Amino acid sequence: MPKVPGIRVVRSPIDGYGVVATRAFQEGDAIAEVDGVPWRDGDGVDDRYSLWIEDGFYFDMVDQTRFINHSCDPNATLDTGITDTGEVWATVIALRPIAAGQEICYDYAFPAHLAEPCRCGSPNCRGLIIDEDALPLAGTAAGAAAR
Repeated sequence: MPKVPGIRVVRSPIDGYGVVATRAFQEGDAIAEVDGVPWRDGDGVDDRYSLWIEDGFYFDMVDQTRFINHSCDPNATLDTGITDTGEVWATVIALRPIAAGQEICYDYAFPAHLAEPCRCGSPNCRGLIIDEDALPLAGTAAGAAAR
């Protein structure tokens, strides 16, 4: 796996491994261009590190970005898409300034049926790794856990 400049994989206090900045990033900076492999529903792939691109279409992250943890109060986001020629792309973008040594996180925004417990530790934590709009769909027990 080639190293992505500007980031490093480390043990994370959030969960397992995470990614920290090795240099400062400003709001709007591209932190990393994600290297990955596109796949579709029915391809026989089940990879929890894949990005949802559009209904039935995913992008399996194969570089250090696959270790970026979720946060309900993220400092980064993903910009994703498909070119006119069918190439899938994803870029990690800073939502606010990120200092060298700071862990980079984005909001996974899982749909309700994929929600799992969140350990981000943010004061704004929803209690689940779930899209904020889908939280009511996660059921009363899950909704109570998020409060």
